[in-house]
Amino acid sequence: MPRARDPLFTPRFFLMCGFSFTVFLSAFMLLPTAPFRILALGGSTFAAGLFLGFLTYASALSAPVTGALADRLGKRRMLVTCALAMVAFSAAYGWSSRYPVLLLVALLHGIFWSGLLAASAAHMTDLIPESRRAEGIGYWGLSTIAAIAVAPALGFSIYAHGWVWVCVTNLMLSLAMAGIAACLREAGVRASPPAPLGWRGLVEWRVMRLSLTLFLYSFGYGGITSFVALYADRNGVTPKGIYFTALSIVMLMTRPVSGRLADRIGHRRVLLPCLVLIAAGLALLGVGGSRPWLLASAVVFGAGFGTAYPVYVAYVMRHVDPRRRGAAFGGILAAFDTGIGTGSMALGWIITHAGFRAAFGVAAALAALSLPYFLIADKRLLGPTGGAPARVVDPTPAAA
Repeated sequence: MPRARDPLFTPRFFLMCGFSFTVFLSAFMLLPTAPFRILALGGSTFAAGLFLGFLTYASALSAPVTGALADRLGKRRMLVTCALAMVAFSAAYGWSSRYPVLLLVALLHGIFWSGLLAASAAHMTDLIPESRRAEGIGYWGLSTIAAIAVAPALGFSIYAHGWVWVCVTNLMLSLAMAGIAACLREAGVRASPPAPLGWRGLVEWRVMRLSLTLFLYSFGYGGITSFVALYADRNGVTPKGIYFTALSIVMLMTRPVSGRLADRIGHRRVLLPCLVLIAAGLALLGVGGSRPWLLASAVVFGAGFGTAYPVYVAYVMRHVDPRRRGAAFGGILAAFDTGIGTGSMALGWIITHAGFRAAFGVAAALAALSLPYFLIADKRLLGPTGGAPARVVDPTPAAA
């Protein structure tokens, strides 16, 4: 008889999905509308790009520390603390009437944002059976994709009634995050005394170096998050959030299949073509910004981008001590968020001086470099065949 598959869909799994849905619903109501608020307060397009740039740079720089703290202090405690901080930031955004203040709050927001992402990702990885890791991360990611599908349109609808209402809604969602996080419990991974704080013990350097792959392709995603709605608006495409909706639908359709496929045939075999699709999707935005070009880009980019991250994470986690998952996710987030932040700021400058098509063309060129970089770095850091997984017993219960 064939061996029964390890259980994946448990109450604790669905509770974390609800938490992540709330987190990303809040974030993606804010991120597309904040540039419009900055423009309304007299800021330039470049200043509008700085909002996401500041938030993600703060997240990237703090992620190795917040990820390591989640390993030491407990992931549940980190999640509750960060969610309560989001309540304060939502109030501060609503109170601000000058765009430099918004940017300052975004810097602080980014620090706690990295804590949310690193702790939640490490906690979910503790819950998911190793044999179904890419599939599980992919399904978990559907909760964030569903949030991204509805959040921009909801955010713009609320923004039509005033910026303050966007912030009030985010405040209430942050309170919901804190309530859900308080209901979580640690997944059962028991760590030995962690390595002492310091750059060598704190940071997973192999993970950070390999994750430059994520920097190269997330650069363009930073531009999409900040400017694709403005790009659609400039070309008379309605609704302004159509790209996000199409992107989310494609990701919802492809992730369940691609994650299961990656667990069966190998994570690298699925990741490599995804990197090609990401570059092609950004190139389509560089060709044109009409509705057909936007939708074509969303389909191609979504198929690659939606699969690449969970497959990459599943691949990397095979080589990481379970007691160091928070630190490893800190390294992944550092690279990913640096790419998003750099892309948002750099592409905002390019759009100001050369236009949208040139900006997305640059993003496509950088994304195209992610494939050769990954092939070279993977061989050097993890060995000719991706290295052998770390020989550490994962004490996570199979039924978790």
